[in-house]
Amino acid sequence: MTSKYDQNLPQTPANHAPLSPLSFIERTAEVYPDRLAIVHGALRQTWGQTYARCRRLASSLRAAGIGKNDTVVVMLPNTPPMVEAHFGVPMAGAVLNTLNTRLDPETIAFMLDHGEARAVIVDPEFAPAMAKALALRQSTQPLLVIDVEDAVYGAAEQRIGTQTYEEFLAAGDAQFAWELPADEWDAIALNYTSGTTGNPKGVVYHHRGAAINAISNVLEWDMPKHAVYLWTLPMFHCNGWCFPWTVAARAGVNVCLRRVEAQAIFDAIRDHGVTHYCGAPIVQGLLVNAPEAMKAGIPAGVKAMVAGAAPPASMIEGMEKMGFDLTHVYGLTEVYGPATVCAKHGDWDGLDIGERARLNARQGVRYHLQRAAAVLDPETMQPVPNDGETMGEIMFKGNIAMKGYLKNPKATQEAFAGGWFHSGDLAVQYPDGYIKIKDRSKDIIISGGENISSIEVEDVLYRHPDVLAAAVVAKPDPKWGETPCAFVELKAGASATPEDIVAHCKQHLAGFKVPRAVVFGELPKTSTGKIQKFELRKQAGSAAAINV
Repeated sequence: MTSKYDQNLPQTPANHAPLSPLSFIERTAEVYPDRLAIVHGALRQTWGQTYARCRRLASSLRAAGIGKNDTVVVMLPNTPPMVEAHFGVPMAGAVLNTLNTRLDPETIAFMLDHGEARAVIVDPEFAPAMAKALALRQSTQPLLVIDVEDAVYGAAEQRIGTQTYEEFLAAGDAQFAWELPADEWDAIALNYTSGTTGNPKGVVYHHRGAAINAISNVLEWDMPKHAVYLWTLPMFHCNGWCFPWTVAARAGVNVCLRRVEAQAIFDAIRDHGVTHYCGAPIVQGLLVNAPEAMKAGIPAGVKAMVAGAAPPASMIEGMEKMGFDLTHVYGLTEVYGPATVCAKHGDWDGLDIGERARLNARQGVRYHLQRAAAVLDPETMQPVPNDGETMGEIMFKGNIAMKGYLKNPKATQEAFAGGWFHSGDLAVQYPDGYIKIKDRSKDIIISGGENISSIEVEDVLYRHPDVLAAAVVAKPDPKWGETPCAFVELKAGASATPEDIVAHCKQHLAGFKVPRAVVFGELPKTSTGKIQKFELRKQAGSAAAINV
């Protein structure tokens, strides 16, 4: 029987429209056409100009026969064409596939084939790698290749396309009549996970999720109109955590940055009045440990968002000293980047740095518009007790979750088993509902039958004053099965020895958790600043043991 609330109350274009982040730039260009949208070197581009260029891009893609559900690959750093691609590509109905700029040609070729790419837009810096990848493709599908020219980079070493990006846009219509997707469930982006074994999986985003996560970013940060956002986070990583769309929603400024360097970041903050930026812990550490002279004249109140490893006390203290306001978020590619936030409380301000660090190191609570984030027993799918001790797996459900893995129904089914997205991260939940990761399921070290959290050991290592970065992995052991092996990157001028590190750990950890080997050196990292533990596992077996 039809409800009285449904009788003669139809859903029509007058009272219902699909959610899409494309509507954000449309409104901003209407309301604030002359506001600054993009800064890149000497370039200053307004929102009106940016919207027109996005429409030209969409128009030219359509004219090239590229439309609904066709994949457009971009291999670009944080430059204006990358911002424009986040709108122009989906305005054509196509799906944006942003590639990690550090990928090898073999992996790029796999992604081009797997995603059935129809067009490629490539920066001159990455043209040589893309040229090799194009030669390795298995597909015979014709591929439109477009070269970007960037004055900040300089002259291109190699031209691999049939036309330049500016030529491609010039042929397009600045008044192109794009439309919102008929269904907000339509794909907007394809992001490949950086798998350590086997082929990477293609994570498919939908328009609804992209819009909702972009809005959640605004809410979590209380992001004001016309915020000035510095692009330290790669836009290829989870579509820049959806911030290209967030900045458009707030009519903010995209300050582009080709390379993440401390001097360039501090200069941008001073020169452009940067108010917000995101980055992995390695980026925050770069700023905290920069020479004091480099920090001169930095205004207080800059908001920084950090994800990845939990921020140690030294980082929080260093950020506070600079006057930066640090927000800790957590997520994965499959949930559009951040989907939980360690929401701070006013009464935390009066606590000592150690206690503030402990509270801020938690992954926190669900994003505003995420339906649920919880720690569940993966066997029973029941919540673990909120005791801060019982471990389970972090799981999500709601709008901020991928459609699934492209052409991989088995992995999709496994990821969504039981009606939740399974993160693979092991965690506890505290009485206040806040979640804290204890480890990735694959990173737990089992020593003599005892579970050791590599994150717990890393937290202790970061408390040593000489430690810049640290990672702990399992080292095979004939007696215990596995023991912790610490890889440590020391601060410049530091003189700690492996024995000093072990002695420090003994003060804070149970004996069986203390590393049995300590290796000094620069840690291998991804382009987003994450430490590559799979590389360290290869080295751990040959690391020299220390008597503990």
